[in-house]
Amino acid sequence: MFTDITLRLIPLGLLARFWAAAVLLTTFLASAPPVQAAFEVPEGERITNIIVIGRGIPLKEQYELFDPKIGRNFDIKNLWIRADLRVRPEYRNNLCFGGGIGSSPLTNAQNAGSCNDPTGVANSLPGRANDSFVQQMTRLGIGYDLSPDVNFYFEFIDSRTWGGNQDPIAHTCGPALASGKSSCSLGIRAGYMLVRNFAGIQGLGIKAGRQYLVFGDQSLLGHFDWANTGFSFDGIMTNYSTKFMDSSFGWFRLAETDLPQGAAVGSGGPNVYAGTGQSKNAHGDVDMLVFYNQIKAVPWSLVEPFYIYYKNNLDANNSNAQGLGTPKHGNQTRHVLGNRIAVKKGGLDLSNEIVYQFGQMGDTGGTVEPCGATGTQYKCFHINAWATRNWIGYTFYEWVWKPRFALNFDYASGDSRANCTLNPAYGSCGGTANTFENFYPTNHIHMGYMDVMAWKNTLTWSANFQARPTRDDHIEVWYTNLNLANARDNWYRASQGVYVFSKVGNTTNHIGDELDFTWTHMFMEGKLAFQTSFSYLFTGPYIRENLGTNKDQTWAYAQFWLNF
Repeated sequence: MFTDITLRLIPLGLLARFWAAAVLLTTFLASAPPVQAAFEVPEGERITNIIVIGRGIPLKEQYELFDPKIGRNFDIKNLWIRADLRVRPEYRNNLCFGGGIGSSPLTNAQNAGSCNDPTGVANSLPGRANDSFVQQMTRLGIGYDLSPDVNFYFEFIDSRTWGGNQDPIAHTCGPALASGKSSCSLGIRAGYMLVRNFAGIQGLGIKAGRQYLVFGDQSLLGHFDWANTGFSFDGIMTNYSTKFMDSSFGWFRLAETDLPQGAAVGSGGPNVYAGTGQSKNAHGDVDMLVFYNQIKAVPWSLVEPFYIYYKNNLDANNSNAQGLGTPKHGNQTRHVLGNRIAVKKGGLDLSNEIVYQFGQMGDTGGTVEPCGATGTQYKCFHINAWATRNWIGYTFYEWVWKPRFALNFDYASGDSRANCTLNPAYGSCGGTANTFENFYPTNHIHMGYMDVMAWKNTLTWSANFQARPTRDDHIEVWYTNLNLANARDNWYRASQGVYVFSKVGNTTNHIGDELDFTWTHMFMEGKLAFQTSFSYLFTGPYIRENLGTNKDQTWAYAQFWLNF
């Protein structure tokens, strides 16, 4: 009775203010850190925003309307930057040895970038292909060491072709392509956090975010800095290092089909990939697992066993335009087992790498349907491919020019039925896919500087000579004998796409012979370098047979590269 009378006497406005204060007090007490909390607000600071929805860390300062305050943990002494600027003009004569280059992938994906098409007719693309252009690469990296064990790194990259904007006003994006998308140059090459001695475990490190993957001789995973963009991978890598060996294990998402780039929230809408079958749902992604080890206990040697798991759930109907040897062919599960041995003793150096690939792959085919109707995910091909890379060299350190002589042998398997899904004239597909997958390498450093050969359906021999006439000069002469491992598979260039489709019944393997001359001069103790190279490809019987021409190809470039 007393309570009822009291409530009747209290004005409603005062009652409302009482309940608001009670709710505010309750919210504040609920959000205040307990006595034993891991985080305590430093003396002199206070939490200015009431935390209604719990966060991973307390909100130490409010969001400002205009200019936010610099973080309290920032120390300019821990900040560092790096940068690169490279300008490189290139010239190539007789790109297709007197014939034309294939059309845009927007109009005909089969012969895009190729010197013919898979019709089985030699020299099927008329025209002439000489080209010259200038590319510029600019990179700016920003790093911050939060502590000796915690590092943040972020790297911009601008890849630009002079005149590519076709408008002096457009400084970032070029004109819209036929697809309706503009061609932009500015991007993010790297952005990651690196934690060493994670969880107090000495030698255990974790790197999460966009990062480079560089292992061994970069035969399968490299930075590919020769290109104007290079490779980057989104994922997480762990590394555990001991005196005996280093072990790295990482997971990387190479294609995401149900969430757009830069999505504001994680909720997915309709699938962003216009494919069919499995690739049109949340499982239509591409993933890669990498397990790489480096055993350091063998004298003068490194032994590097590794395993790579590649799972591509994109439907084959949209990623099989160049047959069974299409780079990163859709609808496949590929296992890669390999080992690399590198030996260095005095002036002698040698290396051997051998890789075996197995798994399953499906293909709907444009002309033939070897694995069922379009859109199915049946994997009817058994992957069976292998490759080996071998170098042996000797450097005469006691001589004035410190010359090095080296020999190389490379092999990567091909498949005589690689074009079976493109043209019935190539015969039935059978049940195997034997073309070796080159993945994400730096091919430019392995099989001649003209970049006409991938580690894929290849058999190459080469001899290499290098010397240093002065402290700042380096010269190199490189001869390479180029052949196909399987004459009925295609010739794949360093970018891994088809360079020349082998015609039906082809029996010739010898592509030609490449000769490279390169000179490098260093300035400012290596901070600035000038390099120029001239290369000549002598036409072999394979080019004459499959393109109907005997013209040779030349290539030259010069570049300045500044870095700090």
